[in-house]
Amino acid sequence: MTIEELNSTLNNLCSLSAENEIVEFKEAKNTYDFSKLGKYFSALSNEANLKGKSFSWLVFGIEDKKHKVVGSQFRSVRKDLDSLKGEIAKKVTNGISFIEIHEINKPEGRVIMFQIPAAPKGIPIAFDGHYYARDGEELTSLNIEKIERIRAQTIKDDWSAVIVSQASIDDLDDDAIALARKNYKNKFPEKADDVDNWDDITFLNKAKVTIKGKITRTALILLGKDESEHFLNPSEVKIRWKLIDNNGFDIDYDIFGLPMILSVEKVFAKIRNIKYRYMQEGTIFPTEVAKYEPFSIREAINNCIAHQDYTKNARINVIEMEDQLIFTNHGSFIPGSVEKVVIDDAPEEFYRNRFLATAMFNLKMVDTAGGGIKKIFNFQKARYFPMPDYDLSSEKVKVSISGKILDMDYARLLAKHKELTLEEIMMLDKVQKKIPITAFEEKHLKSKKLIEGRKPNFFIGLKVAEKTGEKAAYTKNKAFDKKYYLDLILNALKQHKSMSRKEVDDLLWSKLPDWMDENQKKNKVGNLLTELRIESKIHNIGNFKDSKWQLQKQ
Repeated sequence: MTIEELNSTLNNLCSLSAENEIVEFKEAKNTYDFSKLGKYFSALSNEANLKGKSFSWLVFGIEDKKHKVVGSQFRSVRKDLDSLKGEIAKKVTNGISFIEIHEINKPEGRVIMFQIPAAPKGIPIAFDGHYYARDGEELTSLNIEKIERIRAQTIKDDWSAVIVSQASIDDLDDDAIALARKNYKNKFPEKADDVDNWDDITFLNKAKVTIKGKITRTALILLGKDESEHFLNPSEVKIRWKLIDNNGFDIDYDIFGLPMILSVEKVFAKIRNIKYRYMQEGTIFPTEVAKYEPFSIREAINNCIAHQDYTKNARINVIEMEDQLIFTNHGSFIPGSVEKVVIDDAPEEFYRNRFLATAMFNLKMVDTAGGGIKKIFNFQKARYFPMPDYDLSSEKVKVSISGKILDMDYARLLAKHKELTLEEIMMLDKVQKKIPITAFEEKHLKSKKLIEGRKPNFFIGLKVAEKTGEKAAYTKNKAFDKKYYLDLILNALKQHKSMSRKEVDDLLWSKLPDWMDENQKKNKVGNLLTELRIESKIHNIGNFKDSKWQLQKQ
């Protein structure tokens, strides 16, 4: 929003005779309780959904009765204000946060406008595990009637469950139906004899692909003939496979359409899942594995199909690189956090395409019990390969699966430390990839002596180094005791009488730990010289720019 638009919006909000369910004013002159702010986030988000609005407003620096500007100094530094987005996301359902936090400087004082998104369809928003709502101007719990009203939106608005009245059983592919029957019998072996006696319509109804014999969008996506794609226009139900080289140039590509149950296997067949060889610790024979676990490939493709937002009219992409596969589908990641899915090992509560997901589960294409993604992580763990990377930005889900060992030291760590939990391995995976870790992750890994170093330059710790043959690497990263550096300077000055700052830097540079960058090393040397000067052990006979250090006469 432009400043003019923000001022106009603020004026309109202030002109209201009273607060309502989607607007809340607070003076917050100096500070405001974070917990209460989170409760209002939940309440205003849920009410915006129920009122059919795209967002709601929480406004600081405005008196709540007469709506006069009183000004707020709440988190006056912009960086602190922006950090609130992450703080809220950690406590809110699916990691949802503010659309934006706007600041307006009025003559009477600073006004902060928190723009809060409406709860997604079918998903009530909780803060710290509790659901909140508004009753007029009052903050209250979200009652069961409102919860059910929001949750019912998923059923009512399930794009994949819509019946396509013009389509018939003749628009479905015979080979696709045959494979669907085979998969269904594998999934439910106790029904195998019954399946053989069902006609196609009975089978499709039982598999929850059709509804009372009527063709749904799900039936067309999974089993439709290629020429039936026009029933789904303008949605483009296609998978594009592309092979690229290390320089990003296209080598080959192909596009696969309906029926998706067959296209998954066609894409799978395109991927060059060749053998990967590496030497394990303590053996002279190489270990040989396929670059990618077949389950992981199929699971990733099927997840793209199940969770694609088909209203975006976009394709699913599978990009094959030399040692990496990338899968992308459009639509936000509804669980919000991959870590939550993997670590909690719990089934998802909500699905964008519930009808489609159920059908794919019945046809043995996806695991809606919540274990599919975790299985991919465990397969990578078993091969000592990096964990999958998830990029959930830009209303897309991008999954990258590596087909090789990124860091042999990390692989040795996994091989020798079977007791590490998957959560700990995910934390260490960030360290090997130089991805920032949270304060909690840092504290946990350091408490178990798995990492050392200073933020953001962490490295594998001594406990691990002693057991994985990484002592040399550890020594390069471990700083010596401060006394060692101080004595080194004093002894050098005794020998050379005087030294410039550059000469002191040259003396210490290679002995400082590798995790330090240039500035950190320069600051470290400067601090050491300052300490010796304050203790009257050395003095500078040059100037600030061209220093010349000598021992202080005692």
